[in-house]
Amino acid sequence: MTMSAPKVLSDLDAWLSKNDARIFDELFEFLRIPSVSARSEHDADTRRAAAWLHEKLANIGFTTETIPTAGHPVVLAEWRKAPAGAPTVLVYGHYDVQPPEPLELWTSPAFEPAIRDGKLFARGSVDDKGQLWIHVKALEAQLAVRGTLPVNVIVIAEGEEEIGSEHLAAFVEKYAKRLACDAVVISDSAMFAPGIPSILSSLRGLAYFEITVKGPSSDLHSGSYGGAVVNPAMALARILATMHHADGHVAIEGFYDDVRPFPDAVLAGMRSLPFDEAGFVRELGVSALGGEQGRTTLEKLWTRPTCEVNGLLSGYTGEGAKTVLPAKAMAKVSCRLVPDQDPAVIERLMKAHVEKVAPAGVQVAVQPLHGGKPWRADLDGRVFDAARRALAAAFGREPVIVGEGGSIPVVGDFERVLKAPVLLVGFGLPGENAHAPDEWISVDNVRRGLRAMAMLLDEYVA
Repeated sequence: MTMSAPKVLSDLDAWLSKNDARIFDELFEFLRIPSVSARSEHDADTRRAAAWLHEKLANIGFTTETIPTAGHPVVLAEWRKAPAGAPTVLVYGHYDVQPPEPLELWTSPAFEPAIRDGKLFARGSVDDKGQLWIHVKALEAQLAVRGTLPVNVIVIAEGEEEIGSEHLAAFVEKYAKRLACDAVVISDSAMFAPGIPSILSSLRGLAYFEITVKGPSSDLHSGSYGGAVVNPAMALARILATMHHADGHVAIEGFYDDVRPFPDAVLAGMRSLPFDEAGFVRELGVSALGGEQGRTTLEKLWTRPTCEVNGLLSGYTGEGAKTVLPAKAMAKVSCRLVPDQDPAVIERLMKAHVEKVAPAGVQVAVQPLHGGKPWRADLDGRVFDAARRALAAAFGREPVIVGEGGSIPVVGDFERVLKAPVLLVGFGLPGENAHAPDEWISVDNVRRGLRAMAMLLDEYVA
């Protein structure tokens, strides 16, 4: 950490402490907007969230524009008044959120923020409105205290991350000259554990499919037809059961062909982290863990590909009995990918596998829904050194290097199009329920994150 870091933190800290209540009040406003990108009935809410964010960025001095796409709009804000020769930093986040269902499992309503036991509960609190808000208010703190920023800053906030960022790659390519930067900073991930700041070194990619099995032209009486007609639900169950070997490895032919192993030093670093496997099991409420045999839990989560069933639909599922043989069955299946797997290749392999194992008597279709390539960072460079110093000052300890099992498709697009390093530094925590009921973010992490990100720009030019 540089000698100037404690002084840099002190002047910004005073402003952040004084404005703490307002910072959280405004975050509550943001979280109350149900900007669920996956559902058309929330399109107006998604536009409202974009307009709300546009106004907040404009109010702190950014030149701000909301740019339509074929889907939800992108908020693009720019501050370009830094001294000549100063670098440019692009901050990315998303204002859309996951659907809140099942609603009955929320302790308090999903879009009515509530603080309990040091946690802020609301849909979007950690994924990603709360973490995006950390950057917005850190920038406001810099401008309020100094009247300027030490670097030029671009902020991009999209409204389609939760549905695969379908239109963002084209947006980045179209506006590549305007988005030219020296580094990209993203907070849409978690720390390793409470009090342990973390820099993310890798993300898994995604290939997501809908598998549909069709049989008779309509549901049939199971007594009159059962045993003679191939049951689509049973056919689907058998198809899904062929996707794994007994040892947990994915059984789709060619699935591992392009996997690039992680370096031994990276795996050794993961093994040295203070991971409490027994506590992990208790937190999840399960009796045991699964997955590939011969791998540690962190290796399974961060460095290995997967094939998982995300949803099933078939036949009668209401109250009581209705003895039908269903006409069709459907499964949602996602594959998390690691370098150098490609979603297009996995799509081809998935279709070939399903075609090979599907029984006669039914029609099977595999429809790709969305995907993204995996990513791995080179952690040497100016922005990563700055992040280490800023995080150490804000959290009182050196950050650790971690991986992430989830996907952020735009990370690879930024590196590919803008040719800039991407720093992923998140302030969520394990167990934060990002896509589940009772999503939360640590209030203390919001406050420390504000200070770290306010310092980051200073450290970047130190």
